[in-house]
Amino acid sequence: MNELALAQSPTEKSEELARGLGLFDSTMFVVGAMIGSGIFIVPAEMARNVGSAGWLLVAWGLAGLLTIAGALCYGELSAMMPHAGGMYLYLREAYSPLWGFLYGWTLFSVIETGTIAAVSLAFARFSGVLWPAISEDRYLIPPVHLSTHYAVSLSTAQVLAIAVIVLLTFGNSLGLSYGRLIQNVFTIAKTTALGGLIVLGIFHGRNAAAVSTNLATAWHPTGVSLLSKGLDATTMFGLFVAVCLSQTGSLFSADSWHNIAFAAAEVKRAERNVTLAMVFGTVIVMTVYLLANVAYLATLPLEAIQHAPADRVGTATLRAIFPGAGTNIMAVAIMISTFGCINALILTGARVYYAMARQKLFFKFAGTLNAAKVPAFSLMLQALWASLLVLPRTYDPSTQSWGNLYSNLLDYVISAALIFYVLTVAGVFRLRIKRPDAARPYRTLGYPLVPALYIVLASIILLVLFLYRPSTTWPGLLIVLLGLPIYLVIRREQAQSLES
Repeated sequence: MNELALAQSPTEKSEELARGLGLFDSTMFVVGAMIGSGIFIVPAEMARNVGSAGWLLVAWGLAGLLTIAGALCYGELSAMMPHAGGMYLYLREAYSPLWGFLYGWTLFSVIETGTIAAVSLAFARFSGVLWPAISEDRYLIPPVHLSTHYAVSLSTAQVLAIAVIVLLTFGNSLGLSYGRLIQNVFTIAKTTALGGLIVLGIFHGRNAAAVSTNLATAWHPTGVSLLSKGLDATTMFGLFVAVCLSQTGSLFSADSWHNIAFAAAEVKRAERNVTLAMVFGTVIVMTVYLLANVAYLATLPLEAIQHAPADRVGTATLRAIFPGAGTNIMAVAIMISTFGCINALILTGARVYYAMARQKLFFKFAGTLNAAKVPAFSLMLQALWASLLVLPRTYDPSTQSWGNLYSNLLDYVISAALIFYVLTVAGVFRLRIKRPDAARPYRTLGYPLVPALYIVLASIILLVLFLYRPSTTWPGLLIVLLGLPIYLVIRREQAQSLES
């Protein structure tokens, strides 16, 4: 047995997860996990950064290029290691168990659970459009200050967000078939809804004045945000920085494209279908995202996108097309979209903690399966932490405005997540050297150019983020590094256990 097989055996050996996901199901999980509420909101900030229609589309095109290139690279790793864990397993095998643990720690503490909390509250917010009783300002328990800037509260919106997390966790604990059914139905529904928005925006809602204005200033930034002292997108260097910074929005909207690899142990012919699902899913979503921005620009002048109320560009677009019902239609569309997204995140994320527990790097009980052959304890632990992340609030005394702690945490880990992506893609090179004889049913298309291009582009974006967004990037590294002492304690206990 080779070294790679030995490293995997704690997860694979007694793995009883049922392989019940086909290629279509897997692709639906990729699409479902990627499309949440971001595409309807983040174009506003991106437009303020880059300041023109042409460069807005370029920014989305760059995000698409990076995402699809990443999927092509991850495909080789998933084909080599078609087991539960995804990136946790790839980093573990390419580098060491420490790197796998640090990713798993960050995923559980913030990335996956924080995203579940964020998307669940987005579902609740848009539910409030239809039912005003659901609001972040209608409290069952008013904010209780923990300090000047932090508090906890329980609003009707928070209650609904937690209820959705609990409901979908319960559904997924009943068996893979339940999670698969929910995913397929809601992914098809949300993709159809987003496709309808694109068609309506480009053809029915086409605004000749908006199109003319956007084309006339397509490459001339106006109304831009200040990126740093004396720097904005009106200079060539400022435009370069703006495009890089705008990737935080576009890449976040396209994140979780690799989550199906977390559940590779439940995919039929995983060595083939996980790769295909990631590639098909990313191509579909990034094409749809680019077309959605074309629809926005066909309906609204760039200034209206930049200053959409609460950054809700999708709502502003539908309101322009259907002045009376646009807001409600978009609320329903986003509720469908976020519900499916939450389900995909809940199902796939729990498989990472299951894999970590199997390799004695997480709570032991999280590595067990229930009668339905799903990691129910891992699902419940994830739901508990995600629900707790819904409760803390942030407070700005200068504006007397409330925010959510998970939003800050997600801002912090965007750059950290990108570091893990770069390391994983670099792992393609490393494993070709470290495991030259390992079976590779799929080899990265365009190797070595595609992985090298990803590493270079993503590293440039990371450098710009660290230079111009230090307040959100450096704390992300701190969150990752907090996992180091935990890992050392776990390893010390394991060593003592072996000695005894």
